[in-house]
Amino acid sequence: MNFKIAGTGSATPKLVVSNDDLARVVETDDEWIVTRTGISTRHVLSTETLTELAVTASRRALEAAGVTASELDLIIGATTKHDYQVPALACVVQAELGAPGAPAFDVNFGCTGFVGALDIAARYFETGGATRAVLIICAEALTRYVDWTDRATCVLFGDGAAAVVLTPGSSLLATHIHARGNPDPLHALAPTGNSPYSQNSEEHPYIEMNGREVFKFAVTNLCSDVTKVMEQARVMPEEVDLFLVHQANKRIIEAARERLGQPPEKFPTNIERYGNTSAASIPLLLDELVRAGKIEDDALLACAAFGAGLISGAALIRM
Repeated sequence: MNFKIAGTGSATPKLVVSNDDLARVVETDDEWIVTRTGISTRHVLSTETLTELAVTASRRALEAAGVTASELDLIIGATTKHDYQVPALACVVQAELGAPGAPAFDVNFGCTGFVGALDIAARYFETGGATRAVLIICAEALTRYVDWTDRATCVLFGDGAAAVVLTPGSSLLATHIHARGNPDPLHALAPTGNSPYSQNSEEHPYIEMNGREVFKFAVTNLCSDVTKVMEQARVMPEEVDLFLVHQANKRIIEAARERLGQPPEKFPTNIERYGNTSAASIPLLLDELVRAGKIEDDALLACAAFGAGLISGAALIRM
């Protein structure tokens, strides 16, 4: 016994920033961005808070699942940065939802956060730590942490939140998570504060990325992780209905698809409209597909992601 996905929800900022808008901020243009990333627009926090998005996404997921906040046994937040250093996003969402008593904590798997949170939730169900429902909320605001003078990174990211409600079931067929500890290719340094006893930096800790190295890691591990979960579940690639992969770069997605030998229709995308929303990208895509009626009952999904760490992972799920 592990879980089934009972409901999904998502929320994005109202402000939509196009590539032409970015061209007025940094030296770039629409053709340059689309050719290298596949991104045309992204949603950026302006008047909203990330907490507001997270709560909205959570409420939509709860409503879709027919579950009340009081029935939650556990809330897991998957985020790299949110509105507070402390407390956890999960605790802030818990307070807003009115779900007292349930354990609530965050995990930082980078962009692999959704897959990592699914793996943790499954173990709670399997050991009896969760018996009714678990809320996973993935929320990211990485546009706050990019250098808006660096066209190599500022064009990539968007903000958003997405949530799933899990109830007891047997939908998770396999998971695999892999870490290759190396912060250099993708990282953002923490603020140093103003302690008189430590060396402090005046430099803002922007996201820094070695795009070439991340690309190689992403394609290699997307394919190997998906292959491992299919082998664990004794599933052939042609049996998978959809591959929901981290929406980081259209070229990465295409390279992985070709290496796996699967048709384009099995790799839906929304990166062109949202950019890279980190941990929120897979559940945001999942919610869109569910609400559009594009995922049938009993569909087999392979979810795979990669991110800072370097961390990658995959999950095979029967809807």
